[in-house]
Amino acid sequence: MTDTRPARRQAIPAGIWVLGFVSMLMDVSSEMIHALLPIYLVTVLGTSALTVGVIEGIAEATASITKIFSGALSDWLGKRKALAALGYGLAALTKPIFPLAPSVGWLVAARFIDRIGKGIRGAPRDALVADLAPPHLRGAAFGLRQSLDTLGAFAGPLLAIAVMWLTANDFQAVFWIAVIPAFLSAGFIIVAVKEPERPKDLRQVRMPLHCDELRRLGASYWWVVAIAAVFTLARFSEAFLVLRAQSLDLQLVFIPIVLVIMSLAYSLSAYPVGLLADRMDKITLLIVGLLLLLVADIVLAYAEGMIGLAVGVVLWGLHMGFTQGLLAALIAETAPPELRGTAFGMFNLITGVALFFASILAGALWDWTGPQGTFLAGAGFTLLTLIGLTTIRGRLSSVT
Repeated sequence: MTDTRPARRQAIPAGIWVLGFVSMLMDVSSEMIHALLPIYLVTVLGTSALTVGVIEGIAEATASITKIFSGALSDWLGKRKALAALGYGLAALTKPIFPLAPSVGWLVAARFIDRIGKGIRGAPRDALVADLAPPHLRGAAFGLRQSLDTLGAFAGPLLAIAVMWLTANDFQAVFWIAVIPAFLSAGFIIVAVKEPERPKDLRQVRMPLHCDELRRLGASYWWVVAIAAVFTLARFSEAFLVLRAQSLDLQLVFIPIVLVIMSLAYSLSAYPVGLLADRMDKITLLIVGLLLLLVADIVLAYAEGMIGLAVGVVLWGLHMGFTQGLLAALIAETAPPELRGTAFGMFNLITGVALFFASILAGALWDWTGPQGTFLAGAGFTLLTLIGLTTIRGRLSSVT
């Protein structure tokens, strides 16, 4: 009998590599700015940690709300690339605002518009990855995309450190250099990404956000979203890793190194975990990711020096590598092909709202109790998530 199954060693399509490269360039730009922005706000403009939490929460919530509409629009149009390119272009146009901003209000506006760009591109781009990836390689495809994306998050803070050292802590110089990779990213997606033809037999979606269409997403999809929402409540913005480094009196020029370490651990783990996700129980990998976050929070709560900080940040990066690409692959796996944009948009909306509340709570706890209270609260939420996920593991395994 002839084996008609697809070859397991089939290569990941070139389009996914290009999308990963585009994401990497934009992340280089964004992380050059974001690695320094919390410190710039606190030390130069005199804002509080709570204000940083509110700004980060609003920024991420804005991106998440935008994603639901851009994802639904991509399903209605049956096209993904144009919206993704629009999002990258808008984010690139906002980057010059950061070095020119004279006040906190301008920085908030720039962060807000930048996240709108992220929201516009996010769901269509992830749906495009799902459209391009063979079903048996979805875990690897999303793991690869996450790894390349996070490689940019690794390079960005390194560049920020180099420029801060060369310019004697000139924040504006870092922000201006960050403009370059942002515009390169927007250019590459326009000229180098080819969208696959829409299958002729694929159902046309007229009202993606209608209740009937949302029900079509199915129970498996909504279980994955529920897991992700509760999990997101257990973590908060990486801005608090930067603030934790500052609380240990790390020199200003070296503070972005925490994001370099975190991103390196994330990047190196995401693709191997994606490969594992195509071969083993995904819920087990999620539990491993939660355990890593639990230990990271405890280590960061009690860290008294650079070694403890480094260990906690590495564990934080590993937990991201074990969870983020996997959750995206599960969304692609459980959602109907014609509703993938809507599925990713709804997923990002719900998890974004959870991240908004988690970041504000983290900022408030930081101001009231200090770093220890913030990270111990994160550990508590993580433990609750672990208990809940373990309790319903059998049901989740059956639907995913």
